[in-house]
Amino acid sequence: MLEKILSLDTELFIFLNGLGSETYDGLWLFITKQSNWIPLFLLLAYVLYKKLGAKQTLYILLFIAVLLTITDQTANLFKNGFQRLRPCNNPEINSFIRVVQFRNSFSFFSGHAVNSMGVATFLFFNFKHKIKYFGFLFLWPLIFAYSRIYLGLHYPLDILTGYLVGFIFGFFMFKIYRAAQLKYFPRTDK
Repeated sequence: MLEKILSLDTELFIFLNGLGSETYDGLWLFITKQSNWIPLFLLLAYVLYKKLGAKQTLYILLFIAVLLTITDQTANLFKNGFQRLRPCNNPEINSFIRVVQFRNSFSFFSGHAVNSMGVATFLFFNFKHKIKYFGFLFLWPLIFAYSRIYLGLHYPLDILTGYLVGFIFGFFMFKIYRAAQLKYFPRTDK
Protein backbone atom coordinates (compact mmCIF):
# COMPACT_ATOMS: atom_id res chain seq x y z
CA MET A 1 0.00 0.00 0.00
CA LEU A 2 2.77 2.46 0.96
CA GLU A 3 4.66 1.62 -2.24
CA LYS A 4 1.55 2.37 -4.30
CA ILE A 5 1.05 5.73 -2.54
CA LEU A 6 4.70 6.68 -3.07
CA SER A 7 4.48 5.61 -6.72
CA LEU A 8 1.39 7.79 -7.28
CA ASP A 9 3.12 10.61 -5.44
CA THR A 10 6.10 10.35 -7.77
CA GLU A 11 3.87 10.25 -10.86
CA LEU A 12 1.98 13.34 -9.70
CA PHE A 13 5.27 15.10 -8.97
CA ILE A 14 6.59 14.30 -12.46
CA PHE A 15 3.40 15.69 -14.01
CA LEU A 16 3.32 18.90 -11.92
CA ASN A 17 7.05 19.50 -12.21
CA GLY A 18 6.86 18.94 -15.96
CA LEU A 19 4.40 21.84 -16.32
CA GLY A 20 7.22 24.29 -15.72
CA SER A 21 9.32 26.07 -18.32
CA GLU A 22 12.56 28.03 -18.29
CA THR A 23 10.53 31.18 -18.94
CA TYR A 24 9.09 31.05 -15.41
CA ASP A 25 12.07 29.61 -13.50
CA GLY A 26 13.14 33.05 -12.25
CA LEU A 27 9.66 33.79 -10.93
CA TRP A 28 9.48 30.53 -8.98
CA LEU A 29 13.00 30.99 -7.62
CA PHE A 30 11.87 34.41 -6.39
CA ILE A 31 8.68 32.97 -4.86
CA THR A 32 10.45 30.18 -2.98
CA LYS A 33 12.87 32.51 -1.16
CA GLN A 34 11.45 33.37 2.27
CA SER A 35 13.03 36.84 2.41
CA ASN A 36 11.10 37.87 -0.70
CA TRP A 37 7.88 37.54 1.30
CA ILE A 38 8.98 40.22 3.79
CA PRO A 39 6.63 42.84 2.23
CA LEU A 40 3.67 40.51 2.91
CA PHE A 41 4.87 39.93 6.48
CA LEU A 42 5.28 43.68 7.05
CA LEU A 43 1.80 44.31 5.63
CA LEU A 44 0.35 41.67 7.95
CA ALA A 45 2.20 43.16 10.93
CA TYR A 46 0.84 46.61 10.02
CA VAL A 47 -2.73 45.26 9.73
CA LEU A 48 -2.34 43.52 13.10
CA TYR A 49 -1.01 46.73 14.65
CA LYS A 50 -3.95 48.73 13.29
CA LYS A 51 -6.45 46.14 14.56
CA LEU A 52 -4.81 45.32 17.90
CA GLY A 53 -2.36 48.01 18.96
CA ALA A 54 1.33 47.60 19.77
CA LYS A 55 1.10 45.40 22.89
CA GLN A 56 -1.29 42.83 21.39
CA THR A 57 0.65 42.80 18.10
CA LEU A 58 3.89 41.99 19.91
CA TYR A 59 2.06 39.30 21.87
CA ILE A 60 0.68 37.67 18.72
CA LEU A 61 4.09 37.92 17.01
CA LEU A 62 5.61 36.08 19.98
CA PHE A 63 3.11 33.26 19.45
CA ILE A 64 3.96 33.19 15.74
CA ALA A 65 7.66 32.92 16.58
CA VAL A 66 6.98 29.97 18.90
CA LEU A 67 4.75 28.39 16.25
CA LEU A 68 7.44 28.73 13.58
CA THR A 69 10.04 27.20 15.89
CA ILE A 70 7.78 24.22 16.57
CA THR A 71 6.77 23.64 12.95
CA ASP A 72 10.29 24.08 11.60
CA GLN A 73 11.86 21.73 14.14
CA THR A 74 9.09 19.16 13.62
CA ALA A 75 9.76 19.21 9.86
CA ASN A 76 13.49 18.71 10.51
CA LEU A 77 12.76 15.84 12.87
CA PHE A 78 10.62 14.11 10.25
CA LYS A 79 13.09 14.78 7.45
CA ASN A 80 15.94 13.24 9.40
CA GLY A 81 13.74 10.39 10.62
CA PHE A 82 12.30 9.35 7.25
CA GLN A 83 15.30 10.39 5.13
CA ARG A 84 13.30 10.49 1.91
CA LEU A 85 15.44 11.73 -0.96
CA ARG A 86 14.35 14.96 -2.58
CA PRO A 87 13.26 14.52 -6.20
CA CYS A 88 16.35 16.43 -7.36
CA ASN A 89 18.52 13.83 -5.59
CA ASN A 90 16.49 10.74 -6.52
CA PRO A 91 18.55 8.80 -9.12
CA GLU A 92 15.39 7.07 -10.40
CA ILE A 93 13.88 10.34 -11.69
CA ASN A 94 16.39 13.20 -11.51
CA SER A 95 17.69 12.59 -15.01
CA PHE A 96 14.36 13.47 -16.68
CA ILE A 97 12.62 15.91 -14.30
CA ARG A 98 13.08 19.66 -14.26
CA VAL A 99 15.60 20.43 -11.52
CA VAL A 100 15.82 24.16 -11.08
CA GLN A 101 17.33 24.14 -7.60
CA PHE A 102 19.28 21.59 -5.54
CA ARG A 103 19.23 20.90 -1.82
CA ASN A 104 21.12 18.15 0.00
CA SER A 105 18.68 17.78 2.89
CA PHE A 106 15.81 15.30 2.90
CA SER A 107 12.31 15.79 1.53
CA PHE A 108 9.56 14.53 3.84
CA PHE A 109 7.86 16.79 4.82
CA SER A 110 8.15 20.33 3.48
CA GLY A 111 9.27 23.00 5.93
CA HIS A 112 7.95 25.69 3.56
CA ALA A 113 4.50 24.07 3.61
CA VAL A 114 4.30 23.45 7.37
CA ASN A 115 5.58 26.90 8.34
CA SER A 116 3.42 28.89 5.95
CA MET A 117 0.28 26.83 6.61
CA GLY A 118 0.83 26.99 10.37
CA VAL A 119 1.07 30.78 10.37
CA ALA A 120 -1.79 31.21 7.89
CA THR A 121 -4.05 28.96 9.99
CA PHE A 122 -3.14 30.71 13.23
CA LEU A 123 -3.80 34.15 11.76
CA PHE A 124 -6.95 33.06 9.94
CA PHE A 125 -8.65 31.73 13.07
CA ASN A 126 -7.70 34.86 14.97
CA PHE A 127 -8.91 37.33 12.34
CA LYS A 128 -11.48 35.64 10.10
CA HIS A 129 -14.30 37.64 11.73
CA LYS A 130 -12.35 40.88 11.98
CA ILE A 131 -10.83 41.27 8.50
CA LYS A 132 -12.93 40.88 5.39
CA TYR A 133 -11.61 38.35 2.84
CA PHE A 134 -8.87 37.19 5.23
CA GLY A 135 -9.22 33.67 3.79
CA PHE A 136 -7.18 34.88 0.81
CA LEU A 137 -4.20 34.56 3.14
CA PHE A 138 -4.21 30.83 2.29
CA LEU A 139 -2.99 31.71 -1.20
CA TRP A 140 0.40 32.34 0.40
CA PRO A 141 1.08 28.74 1.53
CA LEU A 142 -0.43 27.40 -1.67
CA ILE A 143 1.87 29.41 -3.94
CA PHE A 144 4.86 29.23 -1.60
CA ALA A 145 4.75 25.44 -1.26
CA TYR A 146 3.98 24.77 -4.93
CA SER A 147 7.25 26.49 -5.76
CA ARG A 148 9.00 23.54 -4.11
CA ILE A 149 7.43 21.08 -6.58
CA TYR A 150 8.16 23.37 -9.50
CA LEU A 151 11.84 23.64 -8.54
CA GLY A 152 12.23 19.85 -8.09
CA LEU A 153 12.65 19.91 -4.31
CA HIS A 154 9.49 18.26 -2.93
CA TYR A 155 6.90 15.66 -3.83
CA PRO A 156 3.18 16.52 -3.52
CA LEU A 157 2.90 14.25 -0.47
CA ASP A 158 5.64 16.30 1.24
CA ILE A 159 3.56 19.42 0.62
CA LEU A 160 0.21 17.92 1.64
CA THR A 161 1.67 16.46 4.83
CA GLY A 162 3.25 19.83 5.60
CA TYR A 163 -0.11 21.49 5.06
CA LEU A 164 -1.87 19.05 7.39
CA VAL A 165 0.74 19.30 10.14
CA GLY A 166 0.87 23.09 9.76
CA PHE A 167 -2.91 23.34 9.99
CA ILE A 168 -2.96 21.21 13.16
CA PHE A 169 -0.17 23.16 14.85
CA GLY A 170 -1.63 26.49 13.72
CA PHE A 171 -5.06 25.57 15.10
CA PHE A 172 -3.67 24.36 18.44
CA MET A 173 -1.51 27.48 18.76
CA PHE A 174 -4.66 29.54 18.10
CA LYS A 175 -6.41 27.71 20.96
CA ILE A 176 -3.45 28.30 23.29
CA TYR A 177 -3.28 31.95 22.25
CA ARG A 178 -6.99 32.45 22.89
CA ALA A 179 -6.71 30.90 26.36
CA ALA A 180 -3.70 33.09 27.18
CA GLN A 181 -5.43 36.12 25.72
CA LEU A 182 -8.47 35.60 27.95
CA LYS A 183 -6.23 35.23 30.98
CA TYR A 184 -3.79 38.09 30.36
CA PHE A 185 -5.80 40.45 28.14
CA PRO A 186 -9.42 40.12 29.22
CA ARG A 187 -11.90 42.12 27.18
CA THR A 188 -13.04 45.32 28.84
CA ASP A 189 -15.72 46.31 26.31
CA LYS A 190 -18.46 44.22 27.87
